[in-house]
Amino acid sequence: MNEARIRRIVIVGGGTAGWMAAALLARAFGTQIDIRLIESDAIGIVGVGEATIPQIRLVSQFLGLNEDDVLKATQGTFKLGIQFNDWRRIGDSYLHAFGDIGLPLGLLAFQHYWLRSRARGVAAEVHGRTSAAGAGSTGAAEVHGRTSAAGAGSTGAAEVHGRTSAAGAGSTGAADLWAYSLNTAAAMANRFARIDQVGSSPISGTKHAYHLDATLYGKYLRQYSDARTVHRIEGRIVDVRLRAEDGFIESVVLESGETVAGDLFIDCSGFRGLLIEGALETGYESWQHWLPCDRALAVPSARVEPMRPYTQASARGAGWQWRIPLQHRSGNGHVYCSAFISDDEAAAILLANLEGEPLAEPRPLRFTAGMRRRAWSRNCVALGLAAGFMEPLESTSIHLIQSGVSRLLALFPDCHCDPALSAEYNRQTRFEYERIRDFLILHYRATERSDTPFWRHCAQIGMPESLLRKIALFRSSGQIVRDGDELFTEGSWLQVMLGQGIEPTRHHPLADAITVAQLDEFLANIRTLIGRAVESMPDHARFVAEHCKAATQA
Repeated sequence: MNEARIRRIVIVGGGTAGWMAAALLARAFGTQIDIRLIESDAIGIVGVGEATIPQIRLVSQFLGLNEDDVLKATQGTFKLGIQFNDWRRIGDSYLHAFGDIGLPLGLLAFQHYWLRSRARGVAAEVHGRTSAAGAGSTGAAEVHGRTSAAGAGSTGAAEVHGRTSAAGAGSTGAADLWAYSLNTAAAMANRFARIDQVGSSPISGTKHAYHLDATLYGKYLRQYSDARTVHRIEGRIVDVRLRAEDGFIESVVLESGETVAGDLFIDCSGFRGLLIEGALETGYESWQHWLPCDRALAVPSARVEPMRPYTQASARGAGWQWRIPLQHRSGNGHVYCSAFISDDEAAAILLANLEGEPLAEPRPLRFTAGMRRRAWSRNCVALGLAAGFMEPLESTSIHLIQSGVSRLLALFPDCHCDPALSAEYNRQTRFEYERIRDFLILHYRATERSDTPFWRHCAQIGMPESLLRKIALFRSSGQIVRDGDELFTEGSWLQVMLGQGIEPTRHHPLADAITVAQLDEFLANIRTLIGRAVESMPDHARFVAEHCKAATQA
Protein backbone atom coordinates (compact mmCIF):
# COMPACT_ATOMS: atom_id res chain seq x y z
CA MET A 1 0.00 0.00 0.00
CA ASN A 2 1.25 3.46 -0.93
CA GLU A 3 1.24 5.46 2.30
CA ALA A 4 1.91 8.64 0.30
CA ARG A 5 -1.26 8.39 -1.75
CA ILE A 6 -3.62 11.36 -2.01
CA ARG A 7 -6.36 11.15 0.60
CA ARG A 8 -7.73 14.71 0.66
CA ILE A 9 -8.54 16.98 -2.30
CA VAL A 10 -9.59 20.59 -1.70
CA ILE A 11 -11.34 22.42 -4.56
CA VAL A 12 -11.36 26.21 -4.22
CA GLY A 13 -14.29 27.74 -6.08
CA GLY A 14 -17.57 26.41 -7.43
CA GLY A 15 -19.33 27.24 -10.69
CA THR A 16 -18.95 25.00 -13.71
CA ALA A 17 -15.21 24.48 -13.18
CA GLY A 18 -15.39 23.57 -9.50
CA TRP A 19 -18.42 21.32 -9.68
CA MET A 20 -17.35 19.60 -12.88
CA ALA A 21 -14.00 18.79 -11.25
CA ALA A 22 -15.78 17.61 -8.11
CA ALA A 23 -18.22 15.40 -10.01
CA LEU A 24 -15.58 13.79 -12.23
CA LEU A 25 -13.11 13.19 -9.39
CA ALA A 26 -15.84 11.76 -7.18
CA ARG A 27 -16.99 9.44 -9.95
CA ALA A 28 -13.43 8.29 -10.58
CA PHE A 29 -12.35 7.71 -6.96
CA GLY A 30 -15.57 7.10 -5.08
CA THR A 31 -14.89 6.92 -1.34
CA GLN A 32 -11.13 6.49 -1.74
CA ILE A 33 -10.55 10.22 -1.46
CA ASP A 34 -12.21 12.88 0.67
CA ILE A 35 -13.18 15.79 -1.62
CA ARG A 36 -14.06 19.17 -0.19
CA LEU A 37 -15.24 22.13 -2.24
CA ILE A 38 -15.07 25.63 -0.80
CA GLU A 39 -17.22 28.36 -2.30
CA SER A 40 -18.87 31.53 -1.10
CA ASP A 41 -22.35 32.59 -2.11
CA ALA A 42 -21.10 36.16 -1.72
CA ILE A 43 -18.66 35.72 -4.62
CA GLY A 44 -20.25 35.74 -8.06
CA ILE A 45 -19.34 33.44 -10.92
CA VAL A 46 -18.71 34.42 -14.53
CA GLY A 47 -21.12 31.88 -16.02
CA VAL A 48 -21.41 33.32 -19.54
CA GLY A 49 -20.21 30.30 -21.50
CA GLU A 50 -23.40 28.60 -22.64
CA ALA A 51 -22.26 26.83 -25.82
CA THR A 52 -20.25 23.63 -25.91
CA ILE A 53 -18.55 21.25 -28.34
CA PRO A 54 -19.40 17.54 -28.79
CA GLN A 55 -16.84 16.36 -26.23
CA ILE A 56 -19.23 17.57 -23.49
CA ARG A 57 -21.22 14.39 -24.10
CA LEU A 58 -18.30 12.36 -22.76
CA VAL A 59 -18.80 14.02 -19.36
CA SER A 60 -22.41 12.86 -19.24
CA GLN A 61 -21.40 9.35 -20.30
CA PHE A 62 -18.67 9.11 -17.66
CA LEU A 63 -20.98 10.36 -14.92
CA GLY A 64 -23.81 8.12 -16.06
CA LEU A 65 -26.12 11.05 -16.76
CA ASN A 66 -29.03 10.91 -19.16
CA GLU A 67 -28.57 13.53 -21.88
CA ASP A 68 -32.24 14.54 -21.90
CA ASP A 69 -32.20 14.97 -18.12
CA VAL A 70 -29.16 17.26 -18.37
CA LEU A 71 -30.87 19.42 -20.98
CA LYS A 72 -34.13 19.56 -18.99
CA ALA A 73 -32.24 20.77 -15.92
CA THR A 74 -30.20 23.38 -17.80
CA GLN A 75 -32.84 24.77 -20.19
CA GLY A 76 -30.67 23.26 -22.90
CA THR A 77 -31.00 22.90 -26.66
CA PHE A 78 -28.94 21.07 -29.28
CA LYS A 79 -26.01 22.51 -31.19
CA LEU A 80 -24.86 21.36 -34.64
CA GLY A 81 -22.22 24.03 -35.20
CA ILE A 82 -21.37 27.74 -35.17
CA GLN A 83 -22.46 30.21 -37.81
CA PHE A 84 -19.91 32.96 -38.54
CA ASN A 85 -21.40 36.12 -40.04
CA ASP A 86 -19.44 39.06 -41.54
CA TRP A 87 -16.01 37.68 -40.66
CA ARG A 88 -14.37 37.58 -44.07
CA ARG A 89 -16.45 40.39 -45.55
CA ILE A 90 -19.67 42.10 -44.51
CA GLY A 91 -22.50 39.99 -45.90
CA ASP A 92 -20.60 36.70 -45.80
CA SER A 93 -21.78 33.76 -43.73
CA TYR A 94 -20.50 30.23 -43.21
CA LEU A 95 -21.06 27.44 -40.72
CA HIS A 96 -18.44 25.58 -38.74
CA ALA A 97 -20.49 22.42 -38.44
CA PHE A 98 -19.69 19.42 -36.30
CA GLY A 99 -19.61 16.01 -37.94
CA ASP A 100 -18.25 14.81 -41.24
CA ILE A 101 -18.31 16.43 -44.61
CA GLY A 102 -18.61 14.14 -47.58
CA LEU A 103 -16.72 10.86 -47.57
CA PRO A 104 -13.04 10.09 -47.93
CA LEU A 105 -12.30 7.86 -50.90
CA GLY A 106 -9.32 5.54 -50.96
CA LEU A 107 -6.33 7.36 -49.48
CA LEU A 108 -7.70 10.86 -49.92
CA ALA A 109 -9.79 13.22 -47.84
CA PHE A 110 -13.04 14.34 -49.43
CA GLN A 111 -11.96 17.92 -50.16
CA HIS A 112 -9.58 16.83 -52.92
CA TYR A 113 -12.42 15.32 -54.95
CA TRP A 114 -14.51 18.39 -54.35
CA LEU A 115 -11.59 20.64 -55.38
CA ARG A 116 -11.20 18.66 -58.58
CA SER A 117 -14.91 19.03 -59.33
CA ARG A 118 -14.83 22.74 -58.63
CA ALA A 119 -11.83 23.18 -60.89
CA ARG A 120 -13.92 21.71 -63.73
CA GLY A 121 -16.56 24.36 -63.10
CA VAL A 122 -19.24 21.81 -62.29
CA ALA A 123 -19.07 21.76 -58.50
CA ALA A 124 -22.27 20.45 -56.99
CA GLU A 125 -25.00 23.03 -56.36
CA VAL A 126 -26.04 23.74 -52.80
CA HIS A 127 -29.11 22.83 -50.76
CA GLY A 128 -31.24 20.39 -52.66
CA ARG A 129 -30.29 21.29 -56.25
CA THR A 130 -28.65 18.05 -57.38
CA SER A 131 -27.03 17.29 -60.72
CA ALA A 132 -28.50 14.88 -63.22
CA ALA A 133 -26.25 12.12 -61.93
CA GLY A 134 -27.88 12.41 -58.51
CA ALA A 135 -31.52 12.53 -59.59
CA GLY A 136 -33.40 9.55 -58.29
CA SER A 137 -30.24 7.92 -56.93
CA THR A 138 -30.80 5.54 -54.04
CA GLY A 139 -27.30 4.11 -53.64
CA ALA A 140 -24.72 4.79 -51.02
CA ALA A 141 -21.84 7.06 -51.93
CA GLU A 142 -19.80 4.46 -53.74
CA VAL A 143 -17.41 4.38 -56.65
CA HIS A 144 -16.95 0.90 -58.16
CA GLY A 145 -17.91 -0.59 -54.82
CA ARG A 146 -15.09 1.18 -52.99
CA THR A 147 -16.34 3.15 -50.00
CA SER A 148 -14.53 4.03 -46.83
CA ALA A 149 -15.74 5.02 -43.40
CA ALA A 150 -16.43 8.70 -43.02
CA GLY A 151 -13.45 10.47 -41.54
CA ALA A 152 -13.45 12.56 -38.42
CA GLY A 153 -13.86 16.25 -38.96
CA SER A 154 -16.42 18.91 -39.72
CA THR A 155 -17.05 21.71 -42.14
CA GLY A 156 -19.80 24.09 -42.85
CA ALA A 157 -21.00 27.10 -44.80
CA ALA A 158 -24.35 27.96 -46.23
CA GLU A 159 -26.82 30.56 -47.38
CA VAL A 160 -28.53 31.97 -44.30
CA HIS A 161 -31.36 34.49 -44.17
CA GLY A 162 -30.62 35.62 -47.72
CA ARG A 163 -26.90 36.14 -47.01
CA THR A 164 -24.60 33.94 -49.05
CA SER A 165 -21.13 32.77 -48.22
CA ALA A 166 -17.99 34.30 -49.64
CA ALA A 167 -18.23 32.34 -52.87
CA GLY A 168 -21.51 34.00 -53.77
CA ALA A 169 -24.87 32.65 -54.87
CA GLY A 170 -24.71 30.32 -57.83
CA SER A 171 -20.93 30.34 -58.03
CA THR A 172 -18.66 27.30 -58.01
CA GLY A 173 -16.67 28.58 -55.04
CA ALA A 174 -16.16 27.39 -51.49
CA ALA A 175 -19.83 27.60 -50.47
CA ASP A 176 -20.63 24.51 -52.52
CA LEU A 177 -18.58 22.31 -50.22
CA TRP A 178 -21.22 22.53 -47.51
CA ALA A 179 -23.78 20.70 -49.60
CA TYR A 180 -21.96 17.58 -48.35
CA SER A 181 -22.37 18.30 -44.63
CA LEU A 182 -25.34 16.63 -42.90
CA ASN A 183 -25.00 18.93 -39.88
CA THR A 184 -25.04 22.03 -42.09
CA ALA A 185 -28.09 20.89 -44.06
CA ALA A 186 -29.98 20.10 -40.83
CA ALA A 187 -28.92 23.34 -39.15
CA MET A 188 -30.01 25.53 -42.04
CA ALA A 189 -33.40 23.78 -42.06
CA ASN A 190 -33.67 24.23 -38.25
CA ARG A 191 -34.04 20.47 -37.89
CA PHE A 192 -32.50 17.99 -35.49
CA ALA A 193 -32.47 14.28 -34.75
CA ARG A 194 -30.03 11.88 -33.18
CA ILE A 195 -28.84 9.89 -36.18
CA ASP A 196 -25.92 7.47 -35.96
CA GLN A 197 -25.76 6.65 -39.67
CA VAL A 198 -27.49 7.85 -42.83
CA GLY A 199 -29.52 4.78 -43.75
CA SER A 200 -27.31 1.87 -44.76
CA SER A 201 -24.70 4.15 -46.32
CA PRO A 202 -21.23 4.83 -44.91
CA ILE A 203 -22.19 8.47 -44.26
CA SER A 204 -22.11 9.09 -40.53
CA GLY A 205 -24.99 10.78 -38.75
CA THR A 206 -25.34 14.02 -36.85
CA LYS A 207 -22.76 15.06 -34.27
CA HIS A 208 -24.05 17.45 -31.65
CA ALA A 209 -23.18 19.46 -28.58
CA TYR A 210 -25.36 21.51 -26.22
CA HIS A 211 -26.47 25.05 -25.62
CA LEU A 212 -27.06 25.29 -21.88
CA ASP A 213 -27.34 27.73 -19.01
CA ALA A 214 -23.89 27.47 -17.45
CA THR A 215 -25.12 28.52 -14.00
CA LEU A 216 -27.81 25.83 -14.03
CA TYR A 217 -25.25 23.31 -15.31
CA GLY A 218 -22.99 24.05 -12.34
CA LYS A 219 -25.95 23.59 -9.98
CA TYR A 220 -26.86 20.32 -11.68
CA LEU A 221 -23.33 18.97 -11.24
CA ARG A 222 -23.40 20.15 -7.62
CA GLN A 223 -26.55 18.12 -6.99
CA TYR A 224 -24.92 15.11 -8.60
CA SER A 225 -21.81 15.55 -6.44
CA ASP A 226 -23.67 16.19 -3.18
CA ALA A 227 -25.07 12.69 -3.31
CA ARG A 228 -21.61 11.17 -3.38
CA THR A 229 -18.33 11.99 -1.70
CA VAL A 230 -18.07 15.77 -2.13
CA HIS A 231 -18.48 17.93 0.95
CA ARG A 232 -19.32 21.58 0.28
CA ILE A 233 -17.98 24.25 2.64
CA GLU A 234 -19.48 27.72 2.54
CA GLY A 235 -16.98 30.49 3.19
CA ARG A 236 -14.50 33.01 1.88
CA ILE A 237 -10.76 32.19 1.95
CA VAL A 238 -8.64 34.84 3.68
CA ASP A 239 -5.26 33.09 3.84
CA VAL A 240 -3.29 30.35 2.10
CA ARG A 241 -0.65 28.58 4.18
CA LEU A 242 2.42 27.06 2.54
CA ARG A 243 4.75 24.42 3.95
CA ALA A 244 8.09 25.93 4.82
CA GLU A 245 10.16 22.98 3.61
CA ASP A 246 8.89 22.76 0.00
CA GLY A 247 6.39 25.57 -0.65
CA PHE A 248 3.47 23.17 -1.11
CA ILE A 249 0.03 24.40 -0.06
CA GLU A 250 -0.72 23.02 3.40
CA SER A 251 -4.14 24.54 4.06
CA VAL A 252 -6.48 27.45 3.45
CA VAL A 253 -8.03 29.58 6.17
CA LEU A 254 -11.62 30.79 5.95
CA GLU A 255 -13.05 34.08 7.14
CA SER A 256 -14.76 32.12 9.94
CA GLY A 257 -11.36 30.96 11.23
CA GLU A 258 -11.81 27.39 10.00
CA THR A 259 -8.72 25.77 8.49
CA VAL A 260 -9.11 23.28 5.64
CA ALA A 261 -6.07 21.12 4.94
CA GLY A 262 -5.46 18.95 1.90
CA ASP A 263 -2.96 16.88 -0.05
CA LEU A 264 -3.93 18.21 -3.48
CA PHE A 265 -5.57 21.57 -4.21
CA ILE A 266 -7.65 22.42 -7.30
CA ASP A 267 -7.85 26.14 -8.05
CA CYS A 268 -11.21 27.03 -9.63
CA SER A 269 -11.26 30.56 -8.25
CA GLY A 270 -11.61 32.28 -11.61
CA PHE A 271 -9.46 35.04 -13.07
CA ARG A 272 -7.87 35.93 -9.74
CA GLY A 273 -6.21 32.51 -9.41
CA LEU A 274 -6.26 32.65 -5.62
CA LEU A 275 -3.94 29.66 -5.23
CA ILE A 276 -2.06 29.27 -8.52
CA GLU A 277 -1.17 32.96 -8.73
CA GLY A 278 -2.00 34.59 -5.41
CA ALA A 279 -0.11 32.01 -3.34
CA LEU A 280 2.24 30.27 -5.80
CA GLU A 281 2.93 33.15 -8.22
CA THR A 282 3.27 31.03 -11.35
CA GLY A 283 2.87 33.96 -13.74
CA TYR A 284 0.56 34.60 -16.69
CA GLU A 285 1.42 34.61 -20.41
CA SER A 286 -0.57 37.18 -22.36
CA TRP A 287 -1.58 36.55 -25.98
CA GLN A 288 -3.24 39.91 -26.43
CA HIS A 289 -0.86 40.82 -29.28
CA TRP A 290 -2.52 37.98 -31.24
CA LEU A 291 -6.03 38.11 -29.76
CA PRO A 292 -6.74 41.81 -29.11
CA CYS A 293 -10.23 41.61 -27.61
CA ASP A 294 -10.09 42.27 -23.86
CA ARG A 295 -13.66 42.92 -22.71
CA ALA A 296 -17.12 41.43 -22.99
CA LEU A 297 -20.69 42.33 -22.11
CA ALA A 298 -23.26 39.59 -21.55
CA VAL A 299 -27.04 39.98 -21.48
CA PRO A 300 -30.00 37.57 -21.66
CA SER A 301 -32.90 38.33 -23.96
CA ALA A 302 -36.38 36.95 -24.51
CA ARG A 303 -36.60 33.75 -26.51
CA VAL A 304 -37.56 34.20 -30.16
CA GLU A 305 -38.35 31.80 -32.97
CA PRO A 306 -36.90 29.87 -34.63
CA MET A 307 -35.00 27.87 -32.02
CA ARG A 308 -31.85 27.47 -34.08
CA PRO A 309 -29.73 24.36 -33.54
CA TYR A 310 -26.50 26.34 -33.83
CA THR A 311 -24.61 29.18 -32.17
CA GLN A 312 -24.18 32.48 -34.01
CA ALA A 313 -21.02 34.59 -33.93
CA SER A 314 -21.46 37.85 -35.84
CA ALA A 315 -18.50 40.16 -36.39
CA ARG A 316 -18.97 43.78 -35.31
CA GLY A 317 -16.89 46.90 -35.84
CA ALA A 318 -14.49 46.22 -32.97
CA GLY A 319 -15.16 42.58 -32.06
CA TRP A 320 -18.02 40.13 -32.36
CA GLN A 321 -21.38 39.23 -30.85
CA TRP A 322 -22.69 35.81 -29.81
CA ARG A 323 -26.25 34.54 -29.81
CA ILE A 324 -27.14 31.24 -28.11
CA PRO A 325 -30.69 29.84 -28.11
CA LEU A 326 -31.90 28.28 -24.86
CA GLN A 327 -35.36 27.00 -24.00
CA HIS A 328 -36.26 29.92 -21.72
CA ARG A 329 -34.25 32.74 -23.26
CA SER A 330 -31.37 33.62 -25.56
CA GLY A 331 -27.83 34.22 -24.34
CA ASN A 332 -26.05 37.18 -25.93
CA GLY A 333 -22.71 38.84 -25.56
CA HIS A 334 -20.40 41.34 -27.22
CA VAL A 335 -16.67 40.57 -27.14
CA TYR A 336 -14.64 43.64 -28.09
CA CYS A 337 -11.32 45.48 -27.94
CA SER A 338 -11.39 48.47 -25.59
CA ALA A 339 -8.66 50.21 -27.61
CA PHE A 340 -11.14 50.71 -30.46
CA ILE A 341 -14.52 51.18 -28.78
CA SER A 342 -15.86 52.48 -25.48
CA ASP A 343 -17.88 50.37 -23.06
CA ASP A 344 -20.98 52.48 -23.68
CA GLU A 345 -20.66 52.09 -27.45
CA ALA A 346 -20.15 48.34 -27.07
CA ALA A 347 -23.27 48.09 -24.91
CA ALA A 348 -25.31 50.07 -27.44
CA ILE A 349 -24.22 47.77 -30.28
CA LEU A 350 -25.05 44.68 -28.22
CA LEU A 351 -28.54 45.91 -27.31
CA ALA A 352 -29.27 47.16 -30.82
CA ASN A 353 -28.60 43.71 -32.26
CA LEU A 354 -30.70 41.59 -29.90
CA GLU A 355 -33.51 39.57 -31.47
CA GLY A 356 -35.68 39.73 -28.33
CA GLU A 357 -36.21 42.18 -25.49
CA PRO A 358 -33.30 42.36 -22.99
CA LEU A 359 -34.08 40.68 -19.67
CA ALA A 360 -31.34 42.40 -17.63
CA GLU A 361 -28.65 45.04 -17.85
CA PRO A 362 -25.47 44.01 -19.72
CA ARG A 363 -22.92 42.48 -17.34
CA PRO A 364 -19.26 43.48 -17.93
CA LEU A 365 -16.26 41.18 -18.01
CA ARG A 366 -12.59 42.10 -18.45
CA PHE A 367 -9.95 39.60 -19.48
CA THR A 368 -6.57 39.05 -21.09
CA ALA A 369 -6.33 36.17 -23.53
CA GLY A 370 -3.59 33.78 -22.49
CA MET A 371 -2.67 31.11 -19.96
CA ARG A 372 -0.80 30.49 -16.71
CA ARG A 373 2.84 29.69 -17.29
CA ARG A 374 2.22 26.53 -15.27
CA ALA A 375 -1.29 25.20 -14.70
CA TRP A 376 0.11 22.62 -12.25
CA SER A 377 2.54 23.98 -9.68
CA ARG A 378 3.66 21.96 -6.64
CA ASN A 379 0.46 20.42 -5.24
CA CYS A 380 -1.95 22.79 -6.98
CA VAL A 381 -3.73 22.38 -10.34
CA ALA A 382 -5.62 25.30 -11.88
CA LEU A 383 -8.78 24.73 -13.94
CA GLY A 384 -11.13 26.99 -15.86
CA LEU A 385 -10.47 30.72 -15.75
CA ALA A 386 -7.80 30.20 -13.10
CA ALA A 387 -5.75 28.32 -15.72
CA GLY A 388 -6.23 30.73 -18.61
CA PHE A 389 -8.76 32.42 -20.83
CA MET A 390 -9.72 31.90 -24.45
CA GLU A 391 -12.58 34.02 -25.72
CA PRO A 392 -15.66 31.87 -26.42
CA LEU A 393 -15.45 32.19 -30.21
CA GLU A 394 -15.25 28.41 -30.69
CA SER A 395 -17.03 27.41 -27.45
CA THR A 396 -13.94 25.85 -25.84
CA SER A 397 -14.25 27.17 -22.27
CA ILE A 398 -16.10 24.23 -20.71
CA HIS A 399 -14.06 21.77 -22.77
CA LEU A 400 -10.81 23.11 -21.30
CA ILE A 401 -12.14 22.35 -17.81
CA GLN A 402 -13.09 18.85 -18.94
CA SER A 403 -9.74 18.15 -20.59
CA GLY A 404 -7.85 19.55 -17.59
CA VAL A 405 -9.58 17.09 -15.25
CA SER A 406 -8.99 14.27 -17.74
CA ARG A 407 -5.25 15.01 -17.82
CA LEU A 408 -5.14 15.16 -14.04
CA LEU A 409 -6.79 11.75 -13.76
CA ALA A 410 -4.35 10.28 -16.30
CA LEU A 411 -1.32 11.73 -14.49
CA PHE A 412 -2.70 11.54 -10.96
CA PRO A 413 0.06 12.00 -8.37
CA ASP A 414 0.70 10.94 -4.81
CA CYS A 415 1.41 13.43 -2.05
CA HIS A 416 4.92 14.07 -3.39
CA CYS A 417 3.54 15.45 -6.70
CA ASP A 418 6.51 14.23 -8.74
CA PRO A 419 7.79 17.08 -10.94
CA ALA A 420 7.86 14.71 -13.93
CA LEU A 421 4.07 14.38 -13.72
CA SER A 422 3.43 18.11 -13.42
CA ALA A 423 5.89 18.84 -16.23
CA GLU A 424 4.03 16.47 -18.57
CA TYR A 425 0.67 17.90 -17.50
CA ASN A 426 1.90 21.41 -18.23
CA ARG A 427 3.35 20.36 -21.59
CA GLN A 428 0.05 18.82 -22.70
CA THR A 429 -1.93 21.78 -21.38
CA ARG A 430 0.26 24.28 -23.23
CA PHE A 431 -0.03 22.27 -26.43
CA GLU A 432 -3.84 22.28 -26.23
CA TYR A 433 -4.09 25.98 -25.39
CA GLU A 434 -1.66 27.00 -28.13
CA ARG A 435 -3.46 25.05 -30.85
CA ILE A 436 -6.81 26.52 -29.79
CA ARG A 437 -5.12 29.94 -29.77
CA ASP A 438 -3.96 29.42 -33.37
CA PHE A 439 -7.47 28.44 -34.45
CA LEU A 440 -8.93 31.60 -32.91
CA ILE A 441 -6.24 33.81 -34.47
CA LEU A 442 -7.17 32.40 -37.87
CA HIS A 443 -10.66 33.93 -37.63
CA TYR A 444 -9.25 37.42 -37.02
CA ARG A 445 -6.24 37.28 -39.30
CA ALA A 446 -7.79 35.73 -42.43
CA THR A 447 -10.10 38.61 -43.25
CA GLU A 448 -10.64 41.03 -46.10
CA ARG A 449 -12.38 43.56 -43.88
CA SER A 450 -10.84 47.02 -43.71
CA ASP A 451 -13.94 49.02 -42.86
CA THR A 452 -12.93 49.91 -39.28
CA PRO A 453 -9.66 50.60 -37.46
CA PHE A 454 -10.09 47.34 -35.51
CA TRP A 455 -10.24 45.17 -38.63
CA ARG A 456 -7.35 47.06 -40.23
CA HIS A 457 -5.39 46.27 -37.07
CA CYS A 458 -6.36 42.58 -37.25
CA ALA A 459 -5.11 42.37 -40.83
CA GLN A 460 -1.65 43.32 -39.54
CA ILE A 461 -1.52 40.86 -36.65
CA GLY A 462 1.46 38.53 -36.80
CA MET A 463 0.89 34.80 -36.66
CA PRO A 464 2.63 32.05 -34.67
CA GLU A 465 4.89 29.81 -36.74
CA SER A 466 2.60 26.84 -36.08
CA LEU A 467 -0.32 28.68 -37.73
CA LEU A 468 1.77 29.95 -40.64
CA ARG A 469 2.82 26.38 -41.46
CA LYS A 470 -0.78 25.15 -41.52
CA ILE A 471 -1.96 27.93 -43.81
CA ALA A 472 0.99 27.55 -46.19
CA LEU A 473 0.43 23.80 -46.53
CA PHE A 474 -3.27 24.25 -47.26
CA ARG A 475 -2.70 27.01 -49.81
CA SER A 476 -0.12 25.01 -51.72
CA SER A 477 -1.80 21.59 -51.77
CA GLY A 478 -5.21 21.50 -50.06
CA GLN A 479 -3.62 19.36 -47.33
CA ILE A 480 -4.41 19.70 -43.63
CA VAL A 481 -2.30 17.91 -41.05
CA ARG A 482 -3.28 17.77 -37.40
CA ASP A 483 -0.52 18.10 -34.83
CA GLY A 484 -0.76 15.18 -32.43
CA ASP A 485 -3.84 15.33 -30.24
CA GLU A 486 -4.85 18.91 -30.98
CA LEU A 487 -8.52 19.62 -30.37
CA PHE A 488 -9.73 20.75 -33.78
CA THR A 489 -9.97 18.22 -36.58
CA GLU A 490 -8.83 18.50 -40.18
CA GLY A 491 -12.43 19.26 -41.09
CA SER A 492 -12.62 22.13 -38.62
CA TRP A 493 -9.51 23.74 -40.09
CA LEU A 494 -10.84 23.11 -43.61
CA GLN A 495 -14.14 24.85 -43.01
CA VAL A 496 -12.72 27.93 -41.32
CA MET A 497 -9.90 28.37 -43.83
CA LEU A 498 -12.31 28.11 -46.76
CA GLY A 499 -14.93 30.19 -44.96
CA GLN A 500 -12.37 32.93 -44.33
CA GLY A 501 -11.21 32.86 -47.96
CA ILE A 502 -7.98 30.83 -47.82
CA GLU A 503 -7.98 28.86 -51.07
CA PRO A 504 -5.80 25.92 -52.15
CA THR A 505 -4.04 26.23 -55.50
CA ARG A 506 -4.48 22.56 -56.42
CA HIS A 507 -5.92 19.21 -55.39
CA HIS A 508 -4.05 15.95 -54.78
CA PRO A 509 -3.24 14.14 -58.08
CA LEU A 510 -4.76 10.90 -56.79
CA ALA A 511 -8.17 12.56 -57.06
CA ASP A 512 -7.76 12.32 -60.85
CA ALA A 513 -7.73 8.51 -60.72
CA ILE A 514 -11.51 8.21 -61.22
CA THR A 515 -13.46 9.26 -64.29
CA VAL A 516 -15.55 12.41 -64.52
CA ALA A 517 -18.73 10.33 -64.54
CA GLN A 518 -17.62 8.44 -61.43
CA LEU A 519 -16.77 11.69 -59.69
CA ASP A 520 -20.14 13.24 -60.51
CA GLU A 521 -22.00 10.16 -59.31
CA PHE A 522 -19.96 9.98 -56.12
CA LEU A 523 -20.77 13.60 -55.25
CA ALA A 524 -24.41 13.46 -56.33
CA ASN A 525 -25.17 10.36 -54.28
CA ILE A 526 -23.82 12.00 -51.14
CA ARG A 527 -26.02 15.06 -51.68
CA THR A 528 -29.07 12.91 -52.32
CA LEU A 529 -28.59 10.84 -49.17
CA ILE A 530 -28.02 13.93 -47.02
CA GLY A 531 -31.12 15.61 -48.44
CA ARG A 532 -33.30 12.60 -47.66
CA ALA A 533 -31.91 12.33 -44.14
CA VAL A 534 -32.71 15.98 -43.38
CA GLU A 535 -36.23 15.64 -44.77
CA SER A 536 -36.87 12.88 -42.22
CA MET A 537 -35.80 15.04 -39.25
CA PRO A 538 -38.30 16.95 -37.08
CA ASP A 539 -38.08 20.65 -36.35
CA HIS A 540 -35.48 21.38 -33.66
CA ALA A 541 -37.99 23.05 -31.31
CA ARG A 542 -40.35 20.11 -31.70
CA PHE A 543 -37.57 17.62 -30.92
CA VAL A 544 -36.64 19.55 -27.77
CA ALA A 545 -40.30 19.76 -26.67
CA GLU A 546 -40.77 16.02 -27.13
CA HIS A 547 -37.52 14.80 -25.57
CA CYS A 548 -36.06 17.29 -23.10
CA LYS A 549 -38.48 20.11 -22.34
CA ALA A 550 -37.59 21.92 -19.13
CA ALA A 551 -40.08 21.76 -16.28
CA THR A 552 -40.59 25.53 -16.37
CA GLN A 553 -39.94 28.23 -18.94
CA ALA A 554 -39.82 30.96 -16.32
